[in-house]
Amino acid sequence: MAKSKNHTNHNQNRKDHRNGIKRPRRKRCPGMKGVDPKFLKNLFYARKGLLKRKLERKLSETKRNPTEKKQG
Repeated sequence: MAKSKNHTNHNQNRKDHRNGIKRPRRKRCPGMKGVDPKFLKNLFYARKGLLKRKLERKLSETKRNPTEKKQG
């Protein structure tokens, strides 16, 4: 006798919903794969400059208020 049934979707929906269908988790930093190399290089230098200014600002604040403790 020939086999007739090759596929069924029976019970699959129930199994999927047992733990809930969840959205994929968003990554904090999306990947830069496939991004324009010229843009990436500029982004690198821009971030480097921002970091430099941030450190300078932090140093100037500590020089102004050396005894004052930060509340956080």
